[in-house]
Amino acid sequence: MNIPVVLHFLLLWVTGFFTGYSGQGVEKVEISGEMKTWHTVTFTFSGPETSEYDTINPFTDYRLDVEFTHGDTRYLVPGYFAADGQAAETSAREGDKWRVHFCPPFAGAWDYKVTFLSGKNIAVADQGGYGEKCFMDGFSGTFKVGEPDGAAPGFRAKGRLVYDGTHFLKYAGTGEVFLKGGADSPENLLGYKDFDGTWYGGNNTIRSGEAVPNSGLHAYEPHIGDWKAGDPQWKNGKGKGIIGALNYLSSKGMNSIYFLTLNILGDGEDVWPYTDRNERTRFDCSKLDQWEIVFAHADQLGIMKHVVLQETENECLLDAGYLDVQRKLYLRELIARFSHHLALTWNLGEEHHAVDWSPYGQTYADTKKMADYIRETDPYKNFIVVHTHSGRDQQIRDMTQYLGFKNVEGPSIQCGSIGDVHRMTRYWLEESAKSNHHWVVCTDEIGPHWQGALPDAVDPAHDTIRHQVLWGNLMAGGAGVEWYFGYQYPHSDLSCEDWRSRDKLWDQTRIALEFFHTHLPFGSMKCSDELTEADHDYCLAKEGEVYAIYLPDGQPTLIRLPQGEFNIRWFNPRTGGALAEGSVVNTFGGSVTTGRPPLSDGKDWVCIIKRPGL
Repeated sequence: MNIPVVLHFLLLWVTGFFTGYSGQGVEKVEISGEMKTWHTVTFTFSGPETSEYDTINPFTDYRLDVEFTHGDTRYLVPGYFAADGQAAETSAREGDKWRVHFCPPFAGAWDYKVTFLSGKNIAVADQGGYGEKCFMDGFSGTFKVGEPDGAAPGFRAKGRLVYDGTHFLKYAGTGEVFLKGGADSPENLLGYKDFDGTWYGGNNTIRSGEAVPNSGLHAYEPHIGDWKAGDPQWKNGKGKGIIGALNYLSSKGMNSIYFLTLNILGDGEDVWPYTDRNERTRFDCSKLDQWEIVFAHADQLGIMKHVVLQETENECLLDAGYLDVQRKLYLRELIARFSHHLALTWNLGEEHHAVDWSPYGQTYADTKKMADYIRETDPYKNFIVVHTHSGRDQQIRDMTQYLGFKNVEGPSIQCGSIGDVHRMTRYWLEESAKSNHHWVVCTDEIGPHWQGALPDAVDPAHDTIRHQVLWGNLMAGGAGVEWYFGYQYPHSDLSCEDWRSRDKLWDQTRIALEFFHTHLPFGSMKCSDELTEADHDYCLAKEGEVYAIYLPDGQPTLIRLPQGEFNIRWFNPRTGGALAEGSVVNTFGGSVTTGRPPLSDGKDWVCIIKRPGL
């Protein structure tokens, strides 16, 4: 078991910056964490004694930044007010602790220097603006970071997930390509009874076309048994349900979760980072510390955090949609607290932009400014996407506005008709390539909106969505799928308490991801449906070397191959397992048949055609 290293730098003298304050001659910084590459190092400073509701707002009127440097490499990391430094346990609203999380990308000696300023709305001021230096401003020091731990759980052995200009995310440490599979529901994952300051803030009126309002917060009681001794908790046993739920999802081979951090005026009305539902500039320190416990555990399990920043109903909640004090403050606080996590997606908004049923939305220009601010503020440059509306025409109208825009790196696709998944995934890959800014294209919600991915009890085979959504996305060159649960069946998008309700679907998703990682160089393959004669199959190819053909009914098709010998094998996407021989084992160039799979059962099969030795 790794024991966090805690270093105390005592009696660090800083002079000349503390005018107007008494007793500030001696300060302390506590540095905690495992001093290894890709492990989070946390700096906790003693600063001004204040509270969430102090007359001088600690969230707007103080600003902590720490610059970390290693040779020519520089990270400017924002910090935050941490109350007493133990708020997850104490529920403290006051204290003198200020905190910064740094995740070093390589080993060696790192220097740090602290900037701490005070002034009206200084937290969201432009760099180099006004502000009075005070408290721990000017602190500096050096610390050493070791090599990566190849045996570390989760993402720490491989490094941060990064966008590198291609159509897949990759691990910064190893260069491996990442495919995601996971849960889009419940979108109000954080509407959880064990988090401080969390309650249902909406009304009980059912809106046409929307989910039934909440009857209570999540408890995740079916997953309490999945919590294991040694797993995190808080306040003498709280948190076991949500921690156990993540354990279960990880045990099924899933690596992504989608959740909102602000759903005031939206469907859930039970998630916000503030001290109160009607507050916009003061944050709940203990609630956010408890969120961090959950997010850190997800890191240990290898689960990416898909952070959805707003809903279509509340795009204009902060600053009427503009980028001003409220919106900047909200984004900065989330970045300061959570951007250090190694696998994180910033989603600019669910079902983003105005439509007839939700007419108040951000403009494209305002959304771009929001993306720019995230990119400027997030020191780790985490992946940025936009979640689309379900209609194909609306999706094209909206997302075309971002083609070539450097700070949106992909669409988070919603398809009201699952028959659109394959074609829209391919469409955005091709259109973004034309813009010279390749997108990573994921399918994160499917319709019909009342149905989504049905529970196993209703649809135990999942044949249709396995074909059209899961394999539809991946065989187009997409980067993966998160499953949305609709709202008309048990364990819905807002009411899901038990992810086992889709146990068989997780298995099928894992089987697909394992197939791609085991059998295909998918990072260098492209959708090539035109190579086959059938009009209802999918073909992914690295031409001349490797071809994968998904046949939804297992019937043979013809494919055009270059001259030379090829081997043909088959894969069962329903059950997984080893590759098997079919009716044709070897073939040569030209227009050739795939032959038949090992079992002619009328079900889907994947035909793999490779050069010998590959």
